[in-house]
Amino acid sequence: MPVAVLLRPASNRRFIEHHLNGPDQVEARLGSLDDPPSLRAALRDVTHVIHCAGLTRALDAAGFFRGNQAGTRHLVDAVNDHGNAVRRLLLISSLAAGGPATPDRPAREDDPPRPVSAYGASKLGAETEVRTRSRVPWVIVRPPAVYGPRDDGFLPMFRVVRRGVVPRFAGSLAALSMAYAEDLAAAVMRCLTHPAAAHRTYYAASPEVLHGEAFALEIARQMGVRTFTVPLPAAVLWAACLVQQGVSRCTRRPHILGLEKYRELRAPGWVCDASRLQAELGGVRWRPHAEGIGQTLAWYRKQGWL
Repeated sequence: MPVAVLLRPASNRRFIEHHLNGPDQVEARLGSLDDPPSLRAALRDVTHVIHCAGLTRALDAAGFFRGNQAGTRHLVDAVNDHGNAVRRLLLISSLAAGGPATPDRPAREDDPPRPVSAYGASKLGAETEVRTRSRVPWVIVRPPAVYGPRDDGFLPMFRVVRRGVVPRFAGSLAALSMAYAEDLAAAVMRCLTHPAAAHRTYYAASPEVLHGEAFALEIARQMGVRTFTVPLPAAVLWAACLVQQGVSRCTRRPHILGLEKYRELRAPGWVCDASRLQAELGGVRWRPHAEGIGQTLAWYRKQGWL
């Protein structure tokens, strides 16, 4: 199946260049979510749309809503304009749209959404745009934290663990659902093409829930380093987020840390029940996190990131 990707003119193509110029013949089409005419042009001859663009960091709440909700509205309108050709629109949302949950009561698709941050609320807004405006069959996928090759979000944790340090912030993130990037991609493709997925929302995550510092300790085990846990009061995390937010506003360069992120980090857990996806669509394999961490570590080392 021929594939086209929407890229901004300044997009970093480092890890996809070989697809654009290789035998795969992936076509790059230029545009942006804040440029509706470019979206309509980019959708020429497209039959299936995966919307995975969005903001994970912004200077303020309005920035999140511009990038995630308004941008999705523009895409939905463009898809509607090509409604005779487009057969399915898939939005990659986030567990943050549903809100925090714990292993004893994991988040499920039918739960009332309770986002605790502007990011989560903006992703929920994007879902609303799809559900209420799309005139073509749609699917919404809510992944949790995602890790794997080419991801730099978890890279700082790998680097800290390499130094033998495992920080523990009091009262934060007791349990996590996670997804290895390649497995999530397979789940997304399943949702994109399966007839039963139309007009459905799915959490997509490994059934293996990580507790406490388990992710960091597994990294340490595979690195072969001895670690010591550093207990830190919640006030230290709050101060770090506050300082980083001030720096971001002064430099006009958004950072993942900030007071919005603090609300997410202080949640009792981010756990979801992804059994609906497997029950309705089947065919999705989630590798053990030990295997995913090993493959991520090997890729980081090969690229010289560690």
